[in-house]
This record gives sequence, structure tokens and C-alpha cells, in this order.
Amino acid sequence: MKPDVLIVEDEPAIMTSLEFILRHAGWVTACVADGEAAISYVRSSMPRAVVLDLMLPRKNGFEVLKTLRSEPATSKLPILILTAKGQQQDRHTAMDLGASSFVTKPYSNSDVIMAVQKLIGPPDSPARSTAAEKNNVQT
Repeated sequence: MKPDVLIVEDEPAIMTSLEFILRHAGWVTACVADGEAAISYVRSSMPRAVVLDLMLPRKNGFEVLKTLRSEPATSKLPILILTAKGQQQDRHTAMDLGASSFVTKPYSNSDVIMAVQKLIGPPDSPARSTAAEKNNVQT
């Protein structure tokens, strides 16, 4: 099943938290832990949105964002940036590169849910999140 949201996060506890929050809300999720894997996954699976951390191994979030915005197939893909509190320069850089929205770490569950819902709308059905558990990707 095609994922609604690709979570790109290298910190296991944060990845698990985001995955739980979004699946519990009803979206189908997939996860990768580095920038190169994110670009490859998006190109092959075309999720409806990406939740993207900025500090990642192999390619940082800015590089991922810049790459995805430069390709016609992904230029309009909704991308939610996770940014550390107080990192205004990171936020401005991400905005200049075409980020769709931002959530500041530490985040509340409702912040993440509302941000994703604004980007792609409510989940199709709760049954979709159960099917996703069989398709989870981690690198």
C-alpha cells in the first residue's frame, strides 16, 4: 500500500514517536533514517507527504529538500520540516528552499497531526494504518 507519509528521521526515539502519532491518527507511514534513502524512497514510492528532519546522515534535510524541489515529479510534494526550537536560520533556509510547513522540536502530538492534516487532509480510513505496518521501511 502506498504510504501517506514518509518520516525521515535518524533519531530512533523521535522516529518511533512520529510513526506512532501519525499511524494512530490513521495515516499509512513509512520510515527512513538518512537523506539518500529519503530521496530514493520518494522517487520510487511517491508518498503523499514527507516529514523531514534537517540533521540527517548521508544528505542533510536541506539537500533532500533542494533535490526534491528540483525534480518535476516531486516539486509540489508537501514537505513538513522538523526544526529545533530557536533555529530561525534553519527555518528561513528551509522556507527559501520550498518547505511546505514547519514543526518545532520538541513538538506536541497535536502539532504534528494538525500540520500533516493541513498538508494532505485527514486520513482516508483507520484500516489503512494497519496495512502499513506490513510495509514499514527502515534503513
